[in-house]
Amino acid sequence: MSSTAIWLNEAFYGFDHGLLSLYHGMAELLGGLLTPLMRLITLVGEKGLVFFLLAFIFMLCASKRDLGVCIFGAVCCGALITNIILKDAIARPRPFEGLDEYYQWWVFVGSPAEDGFSFPSGHVTACAAGMTAIWTMKGKKWLAPSAIIVFLMALSRNYLMAHYPSDVLAAAIVGCFSGIVAWFITQLIFRFLNERSDIPLFQFALDFDIRDVLPFELPRISQSGSVAAFFDKIYVLLHRPAKKPGLRRKAAEIEDEDADMKTYSKASVRTAPAREEAPALRRNVSAGRHEAPAGSSGKKTRSRPGAYKGKHEL
Repeated sequence: MSSTAIWLNEAFYGFDHGLLSLYHGMAELLGGLLTPLMRLITLVGEKGLVFFLLAFIFMLCASKRDLGVCIFGAVCCGALITNIILKDAIARPRPFEGLDEYYQWWVFVGSPAEDGFSFPSGHVTACAAGMTAIWTMKGKKWLAPSAIIVFLMALSRNYLMAHYPSDVLAAAIVGCFSGIVAWFITQLIFRFLNERSDIPLFQFALDFDIRDVLPFELPRISQSGSVAAFFDKIYVLLHRPAKKPGLRRKAAEIEDEDADMKTYSKASVRTAPAREEAPALRRNVSAGRHEAPAGSSGKKTRSRPGAYKGKHEL
């Protein structure tokens, strides 16, 4: 054990022991009911393979290639810092290897096999790096889901007594740093490719899409049912201004007002003199809606986050 590992054990003893005691209390209270779930979360995050798979799939599609590159770079950067540099340099033992109390808690959750050193957590580093890459590329609507996913991964590692809470905290910091670095490098890469897109090799790197060469059509997820649309709805609900209690009205009053408005609209149509319609916008009084001027689609366009706007939509 290095001097840094000894300092971590002493400096963060209260923090680590308090949280691990809490998680062990949860395990005892629920009779190990959460243990299979925590094992599953840990298995999904093993070696960052899920994020490598996502990165590979995205890099095969032109419209998502920048996202795939960013995820791949973030996870690789996090693995380099955590698994290659910090773990061996600090050499902090696992919690169940340090104290008999932690060993008993580890046995209680099934003694999950672990190897290597403890600080920082490789699972949490890969998870934080991948989710930070997604958040930086796709926008702030992914901030809350990313934080929840990273928290669940950190919780599983502490619950199984594989890491100290200080291990997962440091891993989350390393992962966020790796994701931001990867985002910055991704911007530079695709800016370089776009500026030299007249070169055939660079044009191929930007425009190649696996769906153009497959002999069959890949199924596509509709926008209304996509994960992004789901988080869009959550974002709208969270940021919708709350109504003041004094302004709430009963449903019957609202229905009466609607009926009065419909009666007034019909009377206005019968009695009002004909007016020349404005060229920019015509208002249909009887239907209560606005019609866009001829020649315009009435649709608003919104730029898609990411460094490169490809020709395909996933």
